[in-house]
Amino acid sequence: MNFQQHAVQAIEELRTIEDMVRWSVSRMSEAGLYYGHGSESPADDALMLVSHALSLPWVMAEQWYAARLTRLERESVIGLVEVRIEQRMPVPYITGVSWYCGRPYFVDERVLIPRSPIGELIENRFAPWWPEDKEPERILDLCTGSGCIGIACAHEFADAAVELLDISFEALEVAEANIQEHNMADRVVALQSDLFTAASGKYDLIISNPPYVDADDMSCLPEEYHHEPELALAAGEDGLDLVRIMLSQVRDYLTDDGVFVLEVGNSFPALAAAYPELPFIWPEFERGGHGVCVLHARDLDALNRGL
Repeated sequence: MNFQQHAVQAIEELRTIEDMVRWSVSRMSEAGLYYGHGSESPADDALMLVSHALSLPWVMAEQWYAARLTRLERESVIGLVEVRIEQRMPVPYITGVSWYCGRPYFVDERVLIPRSPIGELIENRFAPWWPEDKEPERILDLCTGSGCIGIACAHEFADAAVELLDISFEALEVAEANIQEHNMADRVVALQSDLFTAASGKYDLIISNPPYVDADDMSCLPEEYHHEPELALAAGEDGLDLVRIMLSQVRDYLTDDGVFVLEVGNSFPALAAAYPELPFIWPEFERGGHGVCVLHARDLDALNRGL
């Protein structure tokens, strides 16, 4: 039975929210989709799609699952599930919302879907690498995309001024929308910049989730990733094209006590091999994720001296 046949049967025979969630899980499981853009399973995707179609919170009260749906509501759910399956589109692009550090962010295909494990470091206020008794005055989110990392930092550090830099004007439109949505226009600014070109002065924290996918990984990405902008993913043969430039310049923009947090994902072995002189710290994450390193300004002093 193909999807359309399943859809016709569902519209005629199913009735409740619970029915539609179960049906959605079954169809997505059959389709062999890829998960990892804010969800880990077809059950997660189903809850988000059903709740979005019905304008309900995705964490629903238990008694709502037995609520009966109108025919139009069932059709709305099925339409979203069809897009997820037939187009292999990640759920946040369908709903226009992705959650990061416990808050919703607007996303579309102009930006990556927020999923960086750096969020866990933000929630921990970058301890132990940033002093618990000291508030950062200036924070830079380099290659910001949707702005989620920088805006999450602004939520965590209530007095910090935050700059969001990105080369993509389209991405910056999304970041600006998120600045407004989070009421951060007084402390967060988004600027077009080729890496550090629009940066000025010194920053206490510089955080970056740049393009870092190497050529081998780009060649075998699941179809879901092809909805995301290639500019935000691909970074040359070893995934370090932009990272090399960043490491050659970042010390100029860090305070003497500053901290640089950099995500390189699966390219972390290439980074460690390319810079054996740097004492990379690789945090472990309770909620999963890898390939994020931490460097202090003094560590980068050694690099600049050629040690």
